[in-house]
Amino acid sequence: MNSPVAHAPQVEVVVSDCSPQDAGSLFAELCRHFASDRRAEDTPHETQGARPTMWIGTFDTSAAPASSGRAAGPSHLSGPVKAELQGEPRAVERLRRALDETFDVRQLGVVAGDQEVDIELRLESRDQG
Repeated sequence: MNSPVAHAPQVEVVVSDCSPQDAGSLFAELCRHFASDRRAEDTPHETQGARPTMWIGTFDTSAAPASSGRAAGPSHLSGPVKAELQGEPRAVERLRRALDETFDVRQLGVVAGDQEVDIELRLESRDQG
């Protein structure tokens, strides 16, 4: 007997190919929209070594963030940022819509399964002009 799969609102976001400041700006923007295991004021840092640095955050697309009292300013990225979103398709789409509100978003690839999707995106600041 098949039972319907419950909506899993968590989306894992993996950020790479960018500066720690840009990763922080991206995570802070997502924290404005969703509850997370990260705080908006958490500052990513670079690790030592030859391996590329990746930053990971989990965002609950069904929950509003706790009020931090911070005024939201425009998010700016100094260059392109690669972000991989992984989770239940509706949750990933909701998080992507939040990114579309602030950044220029280009989809680089997608892998879809029965109950999960993995989308690779390239994010850039919108032209200010």
